[in-house]
Amino acid sequence: MRGRIFFPAATTLLLATTAGCTSPGGGPDRIPERPPVRLVAYDDCEALHDELRRATLDKVGPYGLSAVPRDGVAALGKAPMAGGAPGESRSSAPAPEHSATNSHEPGADEPDQVKTDGRRIVAFAQGRLRVIDPVSRKVTHTLKIPEGTRYDTGELLLSGDRVLVLTRQTRAFAPRGTVPGAADPGPLPMQISRLTLVDLSGKPKVVGTMTAGADYLDARQTGSTVRVVVRSEPRIYFPGGNGLKKSTEANREAVLKSPLDAWLPSFEIEGGRTYRTPCDQVSRPASGAGSSMLTVLTFDLAKGLADPLPVAVAADGSTVYGNGKSLYVTGSPSALYASPRKKAVEPRTDVHKFDVGGAGRPRYAASGSVKGSLLNQYSMSEHEGYLRLATTSGTFEPGDRASQSSVYVLAQHGSRLDQVGRLDGLGKGERIHSVRFMGATAYVVTFRQTDPLYVVDLKDPRHPRATGELKINGYSAYLHPTADGKLLGVGQDADPSGRTSGLQVSLFDVSGKPRRIGAYRLPGSNSQTEFDPHAFLYWPKTGLTVIPVALRDGGAPRALALKVTGADITEAGSVRHPGELQGGVSRSLVIGGTLWTFSADGAHAVDASTLKGGDWLPYD
Repeated sequence: MRGRIFFPAATTLLLATTAGCTSPGGGPDRIPERPPVRLVAYDDCEALHDELRRATLDKVGPYGLSAVPRDGVAALGKAPMAGGAPGESRSSAPAPEHSATNSHEPGADEPDQVKTDGRRIVAFAQGRLRVIDPVSRKVTHTLKIPEGTRYDTGELLLSGDRVLVLTRQTRAFAPRGTVPGAADPGPLPMQISRLTLVDLSGKPKVVGTMTAGADYLDARQTGSTVRVVVRSEPRIYFPGGNGLKKSTEANREAVLKSPLDAWLPSFEIEGGRTYRTPCDQVSRPASGAGSSMLTVLTFDLAKGLADPLPVAVAADGSTVYGNGKSLYVTGSPSALYASPRKKAVEPRTDVHKFDVGGAGRPRYAASGSVKGSLLNQYSMSEHEGYLRLATTSGTFEPGDRASQSSVYVLAQHGSRLDQVGRLDGLGKGERIHSVRFMGATAYVVTFRQTDPLYVVDLKDPRHPRATGELKINGYSAYLHPTADGKLLGVGQDADPSGRTSGLQVSLFDVSGKPRRIGAYRLPGSNSQTEFDPHAFLYWPKTGLTVIPVALRDGGAPRALALKVTGADITEAGSVRHPGELQGGVSRSLVIGGTLWTFSADGAHAVDASTLKGGDWLPYD
């Protein structure tokens, strides 16, 4: 192997061994031994190409890289963003008080369907960008995104007079690696990401576009600097054949004939250059490269779309967490290890850390691995130099009661993320439904029949300990801190057998032993907030809390407004949109004394204290 071994200062990747560590609860971590930790990059593109082909050959079968027939196409992406200079505000007057996207960390804004700076609202729906004046309550501009369709969904990031629109589209590609004598498949579909930069200083106009030959995962913004994470698989046509053995042989031959460009996605600036990740900016774990590629792109919205400064790792990933200084991408590799206590296989989560404290190209900082699966980005938190993760281990097969959840603490040692603390045994026979880290404390909700809310003390990172537990029926799928230090949970009520019955919003006092002091229930309903925290609005000044609600019997969806005080939750009313052909209210925000709600059909403005005086702004 023609790779180079790098030491801590290198911009590369590793996977940390966790074998032999001791958990705070006593007993060794029984993850089997793994290859020695080291960092590997490449001397040249030929070495990188050889390694990627080798990794793909290890995975290819009769159906290509899929376990089932996929019509000869590799899986691409996940299942189910007047007058001032660019990057500056158009007015020097202070903006009205306003809410922002409900992001995980204050130092890392997250893409969403709607953005505001208090002076204007920018929304994306039906393939079009709308600019709304909150004073006149009018849609002042509508811009169709080039090459988009009415059915495109997208997300936005706003910086001064620049807004970045992130969309996912399907485009045909010319397959690589076609075996001589095989039928020409013609153009094949692939998932791509399209970034469109729009200037809002006057009439909105597109000032730059980039097409990425990879699937958009997520992005984070600090100031005017944006980091976009994309994932790609080899763009190879797998011809198959007659019978499993011949199909595998033909597919392997296609891999061997594929050029390096089949693995390295392209990043095309409209009217300009095409970029790919430099070979010396691609890394892999010493235990072996993957066939997938994770790439982090960097842009300064004030300067426009140019060289995205790509950095990549030959590994898989699906969850992104960032806090403005660090960016983490995690994934569960396809290789599973066997538990020493049972024959069933259990997943692990690999963690890749990038240093994004500067404005330029990010730097690979360190990587590690923990046992179990993450729920979402809220299962991670970096605090005082330590990364904390909450995972669930187990197969979740019917009748399996062996699942349990853990909280891990990882510390960076050179270029390794090493396990320094661990707490096991949370929610035995259950799985995690929500997590919230608040400073040196973690709140973990597990569920199968009842909802244990665990309080985990992380003041001593090397010895996490459970200090409280509250059991109630149902569960919280999202946890949010309130202004006075309490904890608000949005999820489902359930009977003692675990059968869910409808929306439940709970208020917890966690100042001592955890206890529920308030609850609101709406039988036969659920909320988008349960799986998408961006749909949640909490306005600390008044306790106004708004969540989208859908009724299971098909009744009209609406935005439910609650008043959360220090001791209770009460219903304040609701907002309905006329028509609601596209699935109902999905977002809400506050500007001054006005509550704005948004659906795919339009925006609605009402008085935030009375929910009266509504103005409906339909999207044409």
